[in-house]
Amino acid sequence: MVSISPEMVVLLMFGLVFIGVFLGYPLPFIVGGVAMVVGFLVMGPDVFSLLRVRLWGMMISYILLAIPLFIFMGSMVEKSGCAEGLYHGLYLAFGGLRGGLAIATVLMGTVLAACVGIIAASVITLGLIGIPSMLKRGYDRSLICGSVCAGGSLGILIPPSIMLVIYGPMAGISVGKLFMGAFGPGLLLSGLYVTYIAVRAFLQPSVAPLLSTEERSVPFSFKAKTLFTGMLPPLILVLSVLGVIFFGIAAPTEAAACGAFAATILAFVNKKLTWTVLRETMYQTVKVSTMALMIGWSATMFTGVFLRLQGGTVVADMIMAAPGGSWGAFALIMFVVFILGFLVDWMAIVFILVPLLAPIMPQLGFDPLWFAIMVCVNLQMAFMTPPMAPAIFFLRGIAKEEWGITTAHIIKGIAPFVGFIVVALILCIIFPDIILWLPHHMIKF
Repeated sequence: MVSISPEMVVLLMFGLVFIGVFLGYPLPFIVGGVAMVVGFLVMGPDVFSLLRVRLWGMMISYILLAIPLFIFMGSMVEKSGCAEGLYHGLYLAFGGLRGGLAIATVLMGTVLAACVGIIAASVITLGLIGIPSMLKRGYDRSLICGSVCAGGSLGILIPPSIMLVIYGPMAGISVGKLFMGAFGPGLLLSGLYVTYIAVRAFLQPSVAPLLSTEERSVPFSFKAKTLFTGMLPPLILVLSVLGVIFFGIAAPTEAAACGAFAATILAFVNKKLTWTVLRETMYQTVKVSTMALMIGWSATMFTGVFLRLQGGTVVADMIMAAPGGSWGAFALIMFVVFILGFLVDWMAIVFILVPLLAPIMPQLGFDPLWFAIMVCVNLQMAFMTPPMAPAIFFLRGIAKEEWGITTAHIIKGIAPFVGFIVVALILCIIFPDIILWLPHHMIKF
């Protein structure tokens, strides 16, 4: 066995992970492989017992059952056909405003976020439905791309969010409270995005032209009826999941099962539930769940070895020694999360960093729930900042040649929305009740 200092453990393990990421190897194999090799060199055969215990801990985690259930729900909602009706209602309601179609896209992303919880489904759905309508009416391509990526990325923050389901067990925080705490920042971001679009469309009319007089002259009663009809299925789905959590009727895992069942009924009512749809939904569920759990297992192996070799103590000492006291340490953590978002998948960030940071929060004097949501809001930027930036790749992947959308359009379009995520973080620091008010008023299960 090799004897190395805790400081060298930090440099060696994180250094090898980053080298593996840059070489393009699959993340679970990198993280798990580093844990196994370094652990064996330093601890000997005892590392295999440690890894077996860590794996068993994940296998018996009841809350993690919510992951495949929420993924099934989101995939079924995507195929249920309710997105088209929702967009049509929002299109009629807001299309008469300058920038109304982009605003409707963000609002649709906000509603879908409360039904889907998977960024891929949200971005792809918004792109396929919203982009043709906006291009047809002469909207600026950068604004189109920005609104689709920003609105779609809300799917990983606004509950039910897979990110929050994973974060809760890692930090020992109630997933139900995380769900309620994420609502405020999620709606705040949506409001900031809508405000930006409206102001920019007012100052630069050419980027978001008004609809034709004929399209704007639809009777109010018809608009209201169409909007209500489009909003009703998502509202029923939201109440079936988040309502039962808020009122203490069910825990998040049971609520996820309710949501999966409600989404299936919704597809059946819309006459979209076929054997093909069911098979594709189940395949998507198994595929995404397996990826998430593989990353989770490899990351829990990594943190297990890292903490056993005293690497966590080194990280804690570095954070506590940051200039500026508690707020200096907080700023350092937020900066590290932001930088990691450029390079590493968000799942790995949550699985690896959260067990290291969670014990430090009481020492810094921050509310663990508030801190958790701040990290998740910060990670919103990870979905829109290259080179990782999954929102960019999802949109680029569905962009048709005749749309004339390039990667440059997408990056230019998302830049202002990334800036508004920073604004939201600052507002949540100044007004922490944006996060904490709703969790403090939920009924305990």
